[in-house]
Amino acid sequence: MLYLSIVKFYLGNTDYNWFSYLRAINPEDVNFWRPGGNANFRAISPESPFIFKLKYPQNAIGGVGFLSHYTTLPLSVAWDIFGNRNGTETYLELQRLISNYRADRQSSNPQIGCIVLTNPIFFRKEDWIPVPADWSKSIVQGKTYSTHDLLGRALWEQIEVKLDKYLSNADATTSPFLVSDPEVRYGSSILKKVRLGQGAFRVLVTDAYTRRCTISGEKTLPVLEAAHIQPYSEFGPHVLSNGILLRSDLHKLFDAGYVTITKDYKVEVSRRIKEEFENGRDYYKYHGNPILFLPKNEPDRPGISYLDWHNTVRYNG
Repeated sequence: MLYLSIVKFYLGNTDYNWFSYLRAINPEDVNFWRPGGNANFRAISPESPFIFKLKYPQNAIGGVGFLSHYTTLPLSVAWDIFGNRNGTETYLELQRLISNYRADRQSSNPQIGCIVLTNPIFFRKEDWIPVPADWSKSIVQGKTYSTHDLLGRALWEQIEVKLDKYLSNADATTSPFLVSDPEVRYGSSILKKVRLGQGAFRVLVTDAYTRRCTISGEKTLPVLEAAHIQPYSEFGPHVLSNGILLRSDLHKLFDAGYVTITKDYKVEVSRRIKEEFENGRDYYKYHGNPILFLPKNEPDRPGISYLDWHNTVRYNG
C-alpha cells in the first residue's frame, strides 16, 4: 500500500464499560474524558485517528474515533454538551466514576479533560485487532504511532482493513462518512470526509470564541450556547464558520429573528421586541455595536453566506 502522506495515530487506553455502552448507542461523537482537568493532550493533531485500545483483560484494539478538539470543562457542562455520549446512562453515574479517580472527592463539579472524538466506529469482537508487540502493561494513558515506522505502518494497515469493511457495510443515509464517495480512504483524504458532530461543534465554537458571548461579553460558561447562524435543520452545517457563541437569551432571540449580526459584524436588534413585548431595553443597548469576539483564525469566523442567510431569511427588522 502506497502512503502519500504520513498517518499519525494514537492508541488510547480505553475502559471496556465506556466502550461497550457507546457501541450500543452508536453516537455521532463522544467525550473520551479524563478525570483530571490540568494536562493538555498534544499527542496527535485535530482530525487524526484516536484508536480505542481496550484495557486488560480484553487487551485488544476495538475501534477508532477522530480527534476534534481537546478542552477542559466543568463536569456539569461536559454532561450538558454530551449527555450519555460521555459513556454513562446518567449524570450521577458519571459523577461517581470521576470521583473514584480523583483525590479531591469533595468537589461535586470538578474540571475534567475532554478529548472530543467525532464519528467513532466500534468494531465487533470478531474484528478486534491484537495490540502491537511493543505495547506494555505499564502504559497508563496511551501511545502514539506513525506509518513512518514499520510497526506503525503494519498496525495501521490492519486498522484500515477493518475500517473499509465497516464503511462498505454502512448505510449511506446514516453513516457519518460520505460512503458514496469512491475515493474515501483512511490516509490523507479520509479526514475531509468526516462529519462534525453536534457536541464537537458546541465545544469548538465555545473555545474559538474564548468562552465569551460575542454580543454581550458574558463569560459564565453554563449560560453560553453555540448557535448555528443557518440552522442545521435548514441545511446549515456543523462548521465553525456557521457558528457563533451567544448567551442563552440572546441565542433564543437570534434563532427567532429578533437579533442578527450583519456582514460587517455589527449587531442589529429588531423593533419587534418592543412592539410585541413592550420591552427590550436590555437588548437595544447592543444595537449598532460591533461584536466583541471573533475566532483568531479568519476561516473560522462567521461566513458571509451564512450571515447573509440569517439577515435575509430569519431576521425581521
